[in-house]
Amino acid sequence: MARHLIRGGVLRRLTKIAATSAVLALAFAGCSKQDDSSEGTDASASESTSETADSGASVCESADGDGPKVGLAYDVGGRGDQSFNDSAYAGLEKAVDEFDATCFEGEAADGEPESAREERLRGMADQGYNPIVGVGFAYSEAVNAVAPDYPDINFGVIDGFDPDDEANDNVAYLGFAENEGSYLVGAAAALKTQTDHIGFVGGVNSDLIKKFEAGYVAGAKAVNKDIKVDITYIEESDLAGFADPAGGKAAASAMYDKGADIVYHASGGSGAGVFEAATEAGDGMWAIGVDSDQYLTAPAEQQPHILTSMLKRVDVATYDMIKSIVDGKPVVSYVTYDLASDGVGYATSGGFVDDISGDLDGYADEIKGGLEVPVAP
Repeated sequence: MARHLIRGGVLRRLTKIAATSAVLALAFAGCSKQDDSSEGTDASASESTSETADSGASVCESADGDGPKVGLAYDVGGRGDQSFNDSAYAGLEKAVDEFDATCFEGEAADGEPESAREERLRGMADQGYNPIVGVGFAYSEAVNAVAPDYPDINFGVIDGFDPDDEANDNVAYLGFAENEGSYLVGAAAALKTQTDHIGFVGGVNSDLIKKFEAGYVAGAKAVNKDIKVDITYIEESDLAGFADPAGGKAAASAMYDKGADIVYHASGGSGAGVFEAATEAGDGMWAIGVDSDQYLTAPAEQQPHILTSMLKRVDVATYDMIKSIVDGKPVVSYVTYDLASDGVGYATSGGFVDDISGDLDGYADEIKGGLEVPVAP
């Protein structure tokens, strides 16, 4: 197995799976998307906002119902990344429609101090948003600092953890079995490759993204124990690795040049560059998307090169969190969305894996039946 980094840096652990201690030393730069005419958007919630790239009209701009007020704080890349954040937004959009909710969006980017994430969450809490969902593990520390001050408000953290010994009573830590879904697309890659040489591009070298790598490699090896898998991480520790299409393209292009014909990415918005690389590499070259069915949002010229996507139902987790407030039974503590609960899976858009779907479903049944998929390389 080949492994290298596009850009280096001091290696730091960014994530923590379960409730062991960890400190996030990296930060986001933030802005918030909101309708200027919407209720409850005072200076405390918008003080650190700035203009963001246009990613289309938000449901929050027109939502004016009398249902729950939902606060959604995005990860790096923000709404419009066609991946992780957009999946959370899809859950929000569904909840707004079904529950007549109103909403507020906050977006993160490079360089923001930890205090800014806390300020964003506090601004939402002060305005009575409930629930408030942080999209991405980097909100874990901020939620831990803010949640105890607002015991009547429920917080959720996608891929989150509590750095203390005991989880906060008003926080839901919404995790996924990314390794299980990645196992299936790894098997798909091994079944479809013509060169017995595939690749994986991770956005940041962290425990969370290593779950994707571990599952992908395990699935590929289950099909062909001798398959070659190249591994590249765009960044060692800088969260900008999730919003660097040029870095994703460089990483994938190098793999195609070396003989890989299928590359799976777990790199957020950087995956757009992976799709570009596959398209430019020509016929017979494939990319595998992540989090959402990325075939559906890719440009027409890229679609013939997107073999499948590993589905991580962030939309379901976000929707479930909001619904739990509506039902008066808030989700709290640790929740894992796995293959058995349809929390992860693989996409079939394009029909490129139709001929192997029976094999993939067989592997899925093995996992549901107790096959343990590694969580680390």
